[in-house]
Amino acid sequence: MPHAASPAASQPAPPSTSPTARLSLIDVVAQSIGFMGPVFAVSILLPQLVGQNNAGKGAGVAAPLAVLIATVGMLALAWIVATYARRVHHAGSLYNYVTLGLGTRTGAATGLLYYAGIIALGAAIAVLIGGYVHDNLQAEFDVTPLPIWGWQLLFLAALLAVVYFGVQLSTRTQLVLALVSLLVLLVFFVNVIIQLGSDNSLTAFRPSSARDGWGGILFAVLYGVLLFTGFETAANLAEETDNPGRHIPRAVLSSVLIAAVFFTLGTYAQVAGFHFDLGAMAKASGAPLITLGGPDSAGGYGSQAVARLLELVVLLDMIAVYIGVSVAATRGVFALARDRWLPRPLATLSPRTGTPVGATALVGVVYLAVIGISNWFPKLVALPGVPGYFSMFSWASTFGSFSLAVTYLLLAVGGPRGLRDHPRRAAVYTASAIGLVTTAGAVFGALYKVPHPTVYAAYAALAWFAVALLLAVLLGGNSRRVPTPTPQTAS
Repeated sequence: MPHAASPAASQPAPPSTSPTARLSLIDVVAQSIGFMGPVFAVSILLPQLVGQNNAGKGAGVAAPLAVLIATVGMLALAWIVATYARRVHHAGSLYNYVTLGLGTRTGAATGLLYYAGIIALGAAIAVLIGGYVHDNLQAEFDVTPLPIWGWQLLFLAALLAVVYFGVQLSTRTQLVLALVSLLVLLVFFVNVIIQLGSDNSLTAFRPSSARDGWGGILFAVLYGVLLFTGFETAANLAEETDNPGRHIPRAVLSSVLIAAVFFTLGTYAQVAGFHFDLGAMAKASGAPLITLGGPDSAGGYGSQAVARLLELVVLLDMIAVYIGVSVAATRGVFALARDRWLPRPLATLSPRTGTPVGATALVGVVYLAVIGISNWFPKLVALPGVPGYFSMFSWASTFGSFSLAVTYLLLAVGGPRGLRDHPRRAAVYTASAIGLVTTAGAVFGALYKVPHPTVYAAYAALAWFAVALLLAVLLGGNSRRVPTPTPQTAS
């Protein structure tokens, strides 16, 4: 039987104060999948999973096992989010969930941290995408039609147009881009596994295969959590979704399951594709997926054309992530401003499209500022041996990932109180405990042995959270509280 929800919690905001759209289940699934960017994530995080990271620890060839364990933790968090989503339909959903569990001011501070993190992730893609296109065109075809900053500005202009002209355009664009890239990479991974034939092995799922044993596997789980970052963002579209109490929970849970299958298959295909050889993976750590897509003479399973196709689908998925992150950011900023935690002009809606024009403008300005810093002040976050745009991507993505991990942690901590009227109390405590352990590990992994200046990104996120708590205390008397749902009558 469906959960009973309070009328106050489930009624959408009045039309004059709420974005206007009527999204379907497939639209909100596309939002979560687009934000996660499975193709983009699985193409860049394999080295970290196997142990080629700052701490030098990982699961080695047992990386697929680490992904499965991370999936358990993320499913626990997804269950908590889905349970809340049946009861609260708000553009700033996640910070409202934390509010129900930990109080108004902590919830507001968490919202300020969470959406700052999402904006940082968008800014990270804003700088990376230009450098990625520029460098690949130069390497593959020896052409440079635009400088890096030119590509960055071109993609930013296209992004803002897509976000402004309607969330349905945004989600459908994400759907096409993500679906094409997922299908291409899925075919490639299956092809690699077929070509391996008898060389396939269950070694990747045995704890004994990990170079550092269970310690390495559990450390890899911290990076496995990052694969799923953004699974919950369908909830930001609750006010714009038909039947949000039904569609949002399904979107959150199904997106985690879809991504888990893809991540496990993709991680296994890459590890097996290097014949479970850590040395071979280390040599290709810069772009393991593209290496596997190359010709047999270069240790791959395809050709130069296949490698270029993989580079293209990674770009397509990167664009989907760019859109998904930005849609989530604009809805979050809009909700915080409408609830008076941010300046009211940021809650302005476009009379033409019904989209949050004030929040979109803020996101565009921040992205533009980060693009400017990465091009004209690259030494601020410079990393040795990598281009300036990648240094900025590393710093901003660390800030964003850490901010989201802290938010997930607080969501798990507040679960038992926020869902105290849930009839399945044991399920609430179990999901909260699993989510807490998983996200606490991810937070630890973002700080442990991370070199300067990248570690400053995590410190900056903590500093911003402290400022957000102070702002929440100062502004608390003027802000609207989220209504507490009525007790549930069934699980």
